[in-house]
Amino acid sequence: MRPVIILFFCSNLVWISSLVFAQNKPQPDNLIPLPEIPEPPSSGEESVLPPELGLDPSLEPEITIHEGKDRTIEEYRVNGELYMIKITPRIGKPYYLLNRRSAAGITHPGDMGSGVSVPMWEIYRF
Repeated sequence: MRPVIILFFCSNLVWISSLVFAQNKPQPDNLIPLPEIPEPPSSGEESVLPPELGLDPSLEPEITIHEGKDRTIEEYRVNGELYMIKITPRIGKPYYLLNRRSAAGITHPGDMGSGVSVPMWEIYRF
């Protein structure tokens, strides 16, 4: 037991000493300062995106919400085409159903060809 404790303390000493020595290095003379961060737009101003991004406003999803007694259904559409449904039950976690068919009727490569989407639950959100 004692050799394990000594090994633990020695490994911590090596780790901490590497941090202390890393802070003592002098900085080079040719550093260029970073530009100042611009102020965020106030609530009255609209945030204008640069034109080189080429974002299409028609790609913004249209969301239709249907409130039910035991669940809420949100339908997500782009250009009038339904691509996702989010179902939030009164009790339990929300789940998603995806449309795996494209506008041309071609199935998604990962689809088994049935066109039925298996419910998917969100495991982790970044």
